[in-house]
Order: sequence, then structure tokens, then C-alpha cells
Amino acid sequence: MKDKPILSALCHYDRLIDLDNDPFWDEGALREYMDGWDGDAFIRFVSGAKRGRALEIGVGTGRMAARTAKYFERLAGIDISEKSVARARKNLEYIGNIELICGDFLAHSFSERFDCIYSTLTFMHIEDKARAVEKAAALLMPGGIFVLSLDKGRDEWIDMGKWKTRVFPDDPVRMKTLMETNGLIVKEIFETERAYILTGVMEAPFNFQNRYAV
Repeated sequence: MKDKPILSALCHYDRLIDLDNDPFWDEGALREYMDGWDGDAFIRFVSGAKRGRALEIGVGTGRMAARTAKYFERLAGIDISEKSVARARKNLEYIGNIELICGDFLAHSFSERFDCIYSTLTFMHIEDKARAVEKAAALLMPGGIFVLSLDKGRDEWIDMGKWKTRVFPDDPVRMKTLMETNGLIVKEIFETERAYILTGVMEAPFNFQNRYAV
């Protein structure tokens, strides 16, 4: 029997849209399952930010953006999957303060800084954790917060039955160190059944060479 095809993260999420797998519409047990990574505790940390500009890294089809947009004047969401972003535009068309960007967070040039940056179920797809945390920190306003939900899973593959996708498991201790190295004061590491939620606040001022300055 041949090995299952290996899909990139981009192809993985495009394929899910092709199969009409859209967690935005999850209800009941499926929604409770997803809340294991970013339920009420995650929302509580995000909602504690200043009511200004926010960025979601890995917005997907808009599942979290629909819950967090009300806490901010403006919310930007970036995702690498064009098909996911297109679905998010449909799902979120009733919310007026959301801007959706199709692009790679590490490669995209942002023209503003944010009062809150958050991400859930996305950093497992990023191999260069140090660069990702550095860029997130550089895009925060002084006093801004970074809320990060890290999957507890240690498996290096997502197995979808007909295909599999490589992931890069996160270590909460290492991520805490990376956040502190980049000027963030880690206020809390909150543990849920499926995730570690780290919340960091950007020190002001913090002097470091900012290659992502806007």
C-alpha cells in the first residue's frame, strides 16, 4: 500500500474548503471540541486588550474573528489559504470592522501596528517559531498584548485519512522564552484540556533592532 500523499499547510486547508469543511458553522459537540483550544478563557484574554486595532494570525474561515471583532475598532485577519479567506469573506460579510488578508504572516508587509495580536491552532504550522514571535512582537504597540494558543499535541503529522500534513509541535516553555526575549512580559500560561494559552504584554520602551518596523 502506497504512503498517503503529503500536503503543505496551504493545500491542506484548501482541500478542507473543497470538502466543505468549515468550522465557522460548527455547533454542539464540534464547537465544544474546538473550544478546547480557544474557548471562553482565550476570549477573556483577547478581550482584555485595548479597544483599538487587532490582528488574527491564521484567520481561517472566520470562526474566531466572528467572536472577537466586537472587542476592537478594527480587526485584521491574515491567512495563507485563498480559499479559506474567500469563505471567511462570505461568513463575515455582516461584520463591518474586519479586513481580511490572503498572505503568509512571515512574508507580508504590514503598514500598521496593533494593540492586540492573537493566534490559535496556527503556530503549529510555523517552523521558524523565533522569527514568528519576533515579528509579532515588532508589530505590537507599546502596552499591546499577544495571546497565543498552543496545541498540546506532540505528533508531527496531521493525519486526515486520505492525506497527511507536517506540523511543528510547540513547546510552551520555549515560546515563553521567545516572547520574553522580544520584550513581552508573559503574564500567564493558562492550561486547558488541549492547549496552553500564553498571554504577553509588550514592554514600553523596549530597545531592539526592529527589522519589521512600519
